[in-house]
Order: sequence, then structure tokens, then C-alpha cells
Amino acid sequence: MSAEYATFGLAPAIRAGGVLANGDVQVHRDFVDFIVNGRPLLFQLSDLDAVSPLAADIPPAIFTAHVRRLLLEARAPLREGRYVIYGCPECEDLACGAVTAVIEKAPDSDDFVWRDFAWQTAEPVDLELNGYHGIGPFRFRGAEYREALGQLLADEPRSRRRVLLIGARVALLAKLAAALRTIGIGAEIAADAADVPPDELRTYGAVAFGRKVTDETRQSVRAAFDQARAEVAYVDGLAPIVPLLVAQIEHALDRSPQEQRRLTALAACREAARLEVTSTCRVQLTAYRMDRLSRTHVHEVFDEILEPGEHRVPLTPKATKGNSYVVARTSTSVLVTPTTPH
Repeated sequence: MSAEYATFGLAPAIRAGGVLANGDVQVHRDFVDFIVNGRPLLFQLSDLDAVSPLAADIPPAIFTAHVRRLLLEARAPLREGRYVIYGCPECEDLACGAVTAVIEKAPDSDDFVWRDFAWQTAEPVDLELNGYHGIGPFRFRGAEYREALGQLLADEPRSRRRVLLIGARVALLAKLAAALRTIGIGAEIAADAADVPPDELRTYGAVAFGRKVTDETRQSVRAAFDQARAEVAYVDGLAPIVPLLVAQIEHALDRSPQEQRRLTALAACREAARLEVTSTCRVQLTAYRMDRLSRTHVHEVFDEILEPGEHRVPLTPKATKGNSYVVARTSTSVLVTPTTPH
């Protein structure tokens, strides 16, 4: 099969972490995704929980080595000229499985070709059994390809995966900080942002306010970040429920372009949740609420593969009575919404 020309680009992406309803922990990862013909290549691989080798939290020397490999300036890490395109978000062990492809120069041309995509767990790869027969080959124009990857070497992406927690309920904030650190997000607790050096403020990606934080404190914190020229996302906590707050912060830290996200809309009322997905993926819906005794109730209401488009998912009265909230999660996106009466 001859390789047809395709556009090549890069965009920030995340592997959504979180404290799941069953108590499991999923690690948060920031990475750079490959944009082929205007869409993330990862989305063409159905519901795959994986990250590219261009992760923002790996040491600079290793990050640079991955870029050099994609530019064919270093030897392929696998046999037959194969390179890892997406791998396990928890480790780099091939045994966990990885999407690999042959990367080569086109004959008598400056173009780059990605071909023979496959799911690989050992060497050598069995293309007949494990090949992605409907994906590629792709032919990228050399100048466009080198410019996109070369920019990473000139300005290596560094995630601001730290959150400043502002509030008066120290016990709750301590639990939230511990949960965030468990999934790989740094968190510090403070009463305000006064006297914090600007360089330190610029290391944060988000600021989360507790519900009882005064307007005066909120304005003071925002002014401190503005003066430091630090662009951060501000999060107003919906309820004192740690997994819910983690999901809100995860969404706030997502720097991927809106048009390149899998989960793009979420709304919920007592009877149903409505959501929109842009590619085939697994979607999990979890409802949280607190009763009059401040006890948290968690209901896993949906966990299925959805096709692209808008969907309506029925909710039970038990899951949504009182003040309740719905979290929608895919491998790369998290959205949170309160339920409304209608």
C-alpha cells in the first residue's frame, strides 16, 4: 500500500488521572500527542489508554532522545526499524503493550513515512495478527515534520502540574493534597498567596478555592498571580468530596485544545446526563452526593463504549437526590457538572 500525504502536528494532551469510585488510583500524565490530518492519532486507535513517548514529566535527556528517534537521528529502539508511538502510561515496559510503527525516509525524498502500525508486547511483532490494518501508512512532508518536532527541542514542554489549595478547612485540604500527590499532581496548602515569590507562583497550573474562602481573599490571590504574570486556572470547589474535587482539578489542568478532546460536553439533571464524545471511547459516569449528615454517597451509573456524537444516559433518583454531582471520565478527559432539577 502506498503512503498518502498527511499533515503532521503536535498538541498538548493528558492521560486523565483520578481517585476512582472503587478506590483505585489512576496516575495523571501530561504528554504531547501526534496530530495527523487535524485529529489526534490516539483517537484513531479506539479506546486505548496510552501516552506518547513525548511526556512532560520525563527527564530532559530522555525526552530529547525520543525526539531524536522520531527524527531518525538515533537508532530505532525495536527490531525492524520500529518505534514506540504510544505506550503504557504507568511504565515503559513493552510487555504492557505498545503501539509501534516503522518510521523511515521515503525513497528519493525528504519525506517521512510511518507504516505498519501494530500492537506489540514482544519482539518480533506479528503484523498479520496484531497489525492496525486500517491505519496508515502516512507520508509527512519533511519540512513540516522536522519543524514540529524541532520546536520541542527548542522549547521542551514542561507541565505546571502543581496546584495551590486555598481554604480554611485544613483537614479536607490535607486529604485533597494527599490524593492529588498520589496520582502525580503536586499540591500545597495556603491561606493566601501573599509574599509568595513570582517565580514560584509561575510553577502552578491551577488554584483551587474552598467554598468558604472570602471574596477578599479570592481577589487578593488573583491579583498576586496577575502581578506575577502567571496564567492559571481557577477552581471553585463544588462540594467537600475529595474524588469530586480531584476531578475538577484534573479538568482545570487540561491544556489540550478543546477541538481535540474526546469528551467535549456534559450536563445532568435528576433524570439523565447528556454528553458528547468526538471519537469511539469508553466513558464512565459516577454520581456523588452528600446527605444531611455530611456522609458521601458514590454511585457508578455508567461504564460503556460510546460512538462519536451526543448521548443521553439515564440516572436513578437514588444517585441524584439532594445536592449531587456527575463526573464523566475517558482515558484522556474528565468533566464535572452539578445536577439540576430539570
